Amino acid sequence: MMRDVILLYYHASQIPNLVKLTPHISNHGKSLVYLSSKRENVLVYLSNAVEKHCKDIGFEHSGNYKKWASYGFENGILHMDEYYPNALMDTYKGVSGYIYSMSFVDSIEPQKDIPFAFITYGNVIVENCEFIKDAYEAILLAEYKGEITIRRYEDMNEQNQDLIRAVIKKEYSSNQNAPDYLLFLKAKFPTIIP
Repeated sequence: MMRDVILLYYHASQIPNLVKLTPHISNHGKSLVYLSSKRENVLVYLSNAVEKHCKDIGFEHSGNYKKWASYGFENGILHMDEYYPNALMDTYKGVSGYIYSMSFVDSIEPQKDIPFAFITYGNVIVENCEFIKDAYEAILLAEYKGEITIRRYEDMNEQNQDLIRAVIKKEYSSNQNAPDYLLFLKAKFPTIIP
């Protein structure tokens, strides 16, 4: 087995007291553990806007929630976009969670489409746990330190707005079998999805 060494790998979760990370079915349809070599990059995983919205309004849902990911990378730095007004605050404010870290992971592979991201198909033993009291405050601190960038909804130009409208319409039409996601899209984009 290959054994890579890096200063630390990080994983975020709302589940407390984990001593071992186990693979779960991902959006890619494979059972994996996702990690990053940059702590700030896992902050976005402390809350899922779709799951939070559904729970906030009392929507009963069985199975996995659809993931909401309005972020990408620019020059290797995590870049978050607010697709609707106050989206970051709405998704992360008051949400607590944990950042788990470890220095060794067996059979780890780089994730090709995400900078500083890694995957493994096996269990990962946790070495340290950091409690994050408020994910929103942690994200704002990372922005202040220049570790991530954020583009607020109110700072988006008309071209950005057109792109958001097109993306939301496509997401709505192509996810008709995901009631949690459709509910979220209707609530957050009422002028796009009537």
